[in-house]
Amino acid sequence: MVSSKVFLQLLSVALFAFSPAAAQGNNTSSGSKGLKPGQIKNLVTFGDSFTDTVEVHNGGTQWPVYVAGYANVSLHPYARSGAACSNNLTTLPQAFPSLFENELPTYYNDTASATGKLDPAKTLYTLWIGTNDLGDNALLTGTSKELGTSKASLVDVTKCIVNWVQDLYNHGARNFLFQNIINLEKVPLYATDSWPNRYWNAQRNTTEWSVFMRELTLSANALTSLQLQALAPTLQGAHIGIFDSHSLFVDMYNNPKNYLNGTAPLNVDGAVSICVYQLNGDQSNCTEVEGTDRDSYLWFDELHPSEQADRIVAREVAQVTKGVTNQWTTWLS
Repeated sequence: MVSSKVFLQLLSVALFAFSPAAAQGNNTSSGSKGLKPGQIKNLVTFGDSFTDTVEVHNGGTQWPVYVAGYANVSLHPYARSGAACSNNLTTLPQAFPSLFENELPTYYNDTASATGKLDPAKTLYTLWIGTNDLGDNALLTGTSKELGTSKASLVDVTKCIVNWVQDLYNHGARNFLFQNIINLEKVPLYATDSWPNRYWNAQRNTTEWSVFMRELTLSANALTSLQLQALAPTLQGAHIGIFDSHSLFVDMYNNPKNYLNGTAPLNVDGAVSICVYQLNGDQSNCTEVEGTDRDSYLWFDELHPSEQADRIVAREVAQVTKGVTNQWTTWLS
């Protein structure tokens, strides 16, 4: 059994390894690691509402659509809103589609025929998930309104997430981009100055939620990093990259002038669409920013990034897709 001291040391190593400073020294799109320029023709996306192109939660166009245009690739979107890694771990079965019970089976079904198959050498698979696994009604609260006490742990969730690579690899995939979890403690839902909103209108200690969410997010990212580092050498011919969404969003939060370009004062704590609910009530007072003022906001609503933030994500992921060196991406293989 690994001692708590050793475990914390491993977490520290992983957190440093995927900090922006470390990442800039480790990035490569040449040699045996990463993708070659012009290699990728297909982009297959998995995840939750941060990536869903059907039920869009940023008030505009979702980032994978922008990537397809920026990088001139064919988009195959499978991410679905509300998704967790597995409904057997954290959320109510049948309530929302999940990565392993819905998204992956749908992809495998779609590509089972000769006409549906994608060339593995020319296809990049991305995953951006974890917000619903860590959040309210899951690991953050330890309970689900429908199922009662959750039996899942952070270890279970991160193992599940990393297994996405292995499962797709077993089905022939070879190029993977893993997008880690953003700084959720700054999202209005989990911020220290949060309010009763469309996602949670019950009593809570907002400071406690924010502090705990920060710990969950940092720990989850460190655990997945370590597991991916261990997995990468075992998958012959695979290319696995970690896109540091967390550091990117931290930088957007701390330096909004470098990313937000709307006509209103820059805003990283509010949101384009806000609904303030009565405590434990159904009535709300909602406001929504219109026009080009929207691009001054980091968040669209109490949980989701804005369209402008997603344009930044798309710009960076497009670089990766085109085989260009990217400051937020570290290639493990």
